[in-house]
Amino acid sequence: MRAELFSTEQLARHARALAGSHRPVARYRSNGLLDRLEGNEDGLRAFNRATLAVDPARRITPAAEWLLDNFYLLEEQIQMARRHLPRGYSRELPCLARGPSAGLPRVYDLVLELISHVDAQIDPGSLGAFIAAYQGVEVLRLGELWAIPIMLRLGLIENLHRITDQWADRLQTVAESNPSRLVIVVSDMAKSDLPLTSSFVAEFSQRLSRQSPVLNLARGWLEQRLAEAGLSVEHRVQQDSQNQAADQVSVSHSIASLRLLGTTDWKEFVETHSAVEQTLRTDPAAVYGQMDFATRDRYRHAVEFFARHGRQEEADVARHAVRLAEERAALAGRADRAAHVVSI
Repeated sequence: MRAELFSTEQLARHARALAGSHRPVARYRSNGLLDRLEGNEDGLRAFNRATLAVDPARRITPAAEWLLDNFYLLEEQIQMARRHLPRGYSRELPCLARGPSAGLPRVYDLVLELISHVDAQIDPGSLGAFIAAYQGVEVLRLGELWAIPIMLRLGLIENLHRITDQWADRLQTVAESNPSRLVIVVSDMAKSDLPLTSSFVAEFSQRLSRQSPVLNLARGWLEQRLAEAGLSVEHRVQQDSQNQAADQVSVSHSIASLRLLGTTDWKEFVETHSAVEQTLRTDPAAVYGQMDFATRDRYRHAVEFFARHGRQEEADVARHAVRLAEERAALAGRADRAAHVVSI
């Protein structure tokens, strides 16, 4: 989930392009988000157990140390995400018909894009600008705006879930228990077309250097694969050091962003970015804007209800309510009850 880092202006352009490319359908129909959360949780807990049980002689990357030190926070965030994501949640959210996030809420894809282009460093300014730019092309529903905090939480948890390949562990086990089968394992690796990322090569070669000479076969396979691509073990190890530094920054950003979610005033965020809210505030009677949050929220729920059952866009329902109120104000004056958007 790490892509090119964007400036605020680039984020805005990307948000507008994203809005133009999204093809939402009526509603979200699966438990895909909950399944992803459970998968990420399993992977992160496995990482925690493996790290705690690691041999002191084996290196632990700075990013892993960061994650281990803050695992208590991650557990809290996972439990909070689960509470806010019961089965059936998001049923009314538009989901995407195609693309990598097909079948998932478009607002989830939206926050994943933001996370990837800011390296998980979420701040109110970039988030607000990204959402505003997106809505310059496609207006989000109220439910989608309210879903942004939980979607960010899910996306940041997913960003922290780094699944490491266990080929080296498997090789070590086979070499210790049944060396004669080693050639079969190496053959399986060759058939799998395993991507030789810098992290894999660095970890793999380091482990092989400490193990039995019987692993020379695997070492030869690794060097041959890299040579075919014009690479070397040393080059990949150097890249791994650079990637580790980037991983450490990304993990620290993710942890800080998860903390930020708990301190953000999401009521203000939703009202600031809601097209329904901004429309209702043009109430001819000038009463709506003076109401407290709970009352305004009841009005917005009424808009959602009529939009859902009338198969209209929420912003259209809000504009219709204002138009009816304006017509009544022209006939009976602004003091008339029907000159207020309560006529919705």
